[in-house]
Amino acid sequence: MKIYINGSFFSEADAKISVFDHGLLYGDGIFEGIRMYNGRVFKLVEHVERLYYSAKAIALNIPMTQEEMIRAVVETCKANNLGDGYIRLVVTRGEGTLGLAPDRCKKPQVIIIASTIQLYPEELYTKGMSIITVPTTRNHHNAINPAIKSLNYLNNILAKIEASNAGVQEAIMLNSQGYVAECTGDNIFLVKRNQLFTPPLSAGALYGITRGTVLDLAREAGMEISEPDVTRYDVYNADECFLTGSAAELIPVTKVDGRQIGEGTPGPVFKKLLGLFHDLTKRSGTAIFE
Repeated sequence: MKIYINGSFFSEADAKISVFDHGLLYGDGIFEGIRMYNGRVFKLVEHVERLYYSAKAIALNIPMTQEEMIRAVVETCKANNLGDGYIRLVVTRGEGTLGLAPDRCKKPQVIIIASTIQLYPEELYTKGMSIITVPTTRNHHNAINPAIKSLNYLNNILAKIEASNAGVQEAIMLNSQGYVAECTGDNIFLVKRNQLFTPPLSAGALYGITRGTVLDLAREAGMEISEPDVTRYDVYNADECFLTGSAAELIPVTKVDGRQIGEGTPGPVFKKLLGLFHDLTKRSGTAIFE
C-alpha cells in the first residue's frame, strides 16, 4: 500500500507523522471517507468541498487548492491500482507543542489512504440490522458542531461502545432536546405511508454526502420527502427504516430498541432507492484511470 503524505508516497511501514501532531494529541483535524467504484471516485468534488468547509469552520488553512486535493486523491488511487474501495482523506493541524495553542502548528499534514473496506456483514444488507438508542447525546451545536467532520470522534465512539455492549453494530443518537440526530456513523431515514423522512441537519445530523444523494434520487423518482424533527415514537412506528453513509452505502434496519420496524424485512422503498444508488455508482464519479 502506498500512502500519500504532503505530496509524497510512502509504504505502509514508512508512513509516519510526528507524535507532536495536534491531530494525534488533541484530535485537531478533519477527515473525509470516500468510496470508489469501477475506476471512479464517487462524489469526489462534494467530499473535497465538505472537507474545506470543515477546515474553515475550525480555522485550518489547508496548504492545497481543492483542485490540487482532487488530483492528489486520484493519484493515490492510481498509485495503489485501486478501482473499487475506500479512501480516507485526513488533514491535521500539524506538529506543534504539548500546549493547546494551534498557532504553534506551522504546517498542516495532508494524508490520503486508499484501501478496501467492509463496514457491515453482507447478510445485514439482505436481512436488515437491529439497532438501539443510546444514552450518549449528540454533540451540541455550540460545542463541536456536528457539521464539522473532525478527527475528534469521541462522542460517536462512546455511543458505538454502548451499541457494542448491547450486541448491535449501530445506534441512534439523540440531540440535547431528545430528537433523533443520526447514528454513530450513518444518517437515518424513515418511510411512513410511502413518504420519506430524515432528521433535519439542525437536529445534529452530519451533512452526509450519501444522505444528500439519496434525497436527490428520491426527488427524481417523485417521492414525497420531509425533514421534520423525529422522535423515537416516529422511528418505532415507521413502515421502513434504513441508514446511509459513504462506507455503509444504504443498509436496512428491521428492529430498533427491540421493536420490529414494519414487516421486519427490508421494504420496497429501501430496495428501490438502493437500486437507484447502485445504478448511479456505476456511471458517476471522477475517473481514476484515463
